Amino acid sequence: WEKHILAIDKSFIVLAGGKGARLGRYKALETINNESLIQRVVSSLSFFDSDIILVIAKGQQLPQFASYPKLRIVTDAYAGRGPLVGIYTGLLASASNYNLVVACDMPFLNLALLGYMFKISAGFDMVIPRLGNLVEPLHTVYSRECLSAIDQLIKEDNYTTDQLPSLVKVRYVEAGEIDRFDPEHLSFFNINTQDDLEAARRLVKII
Repeated sequence: WEKHILAIDKSFIVLAGGKGARLGRYKALETINNESLIQRVVSSLSFFDSDIILVIAKGQQLPQFASYPKLRIVTDAYAGRGPLVGIYTGLLASASNYNLVVACDMPFLNLALLGYMFKISAGFDMVIPRLGNLVEPLHTVYSRECLSAIDQLIKEDNYTTDQLPSLVKVRYVEAGEIDRFDPEHLSFFNINTQDDLEAARRLVKII
């Protein structure tokens, strides 16, 4: 599958503008196995040899990523308005129609699952994992066709991702499909608290 996926015109958008309110500090620079969360995500995604757009909040400081020349850093179009604005900012900055958005606090991304999501993205505006009643909008392929719908939501002061799927053409990735690549669903493990961070540090030693 790798050659096919590498040939798709695509980019990655990494959202790193969150304040880390529950953790109590900016989480992108927290370390797992001597590597920051943001560096771990960028290193994983660099496998695809595609542009990586890192969306940060105004005034945030990040380490240099000289080892990956296709990385660009952009600042949120609207300050402090949440992940929908981060997605919007990344899509505006992208030259690719298909863009996989992930959060910077997902340390166990599964490259095969990401590749599969791109593989099935043709003809859809969102390819979004769904586990039961839960969806993962921060582990989703967005086409640039989503920009007008997101712009509409922002103009209505609606800054959540909840209504976006009803405005665009969606392909859900169901649990059975996810299980083929990531049966333990570690792709969606994200870090919000100190307990999450400690769990990730333990988990990285055994997977």
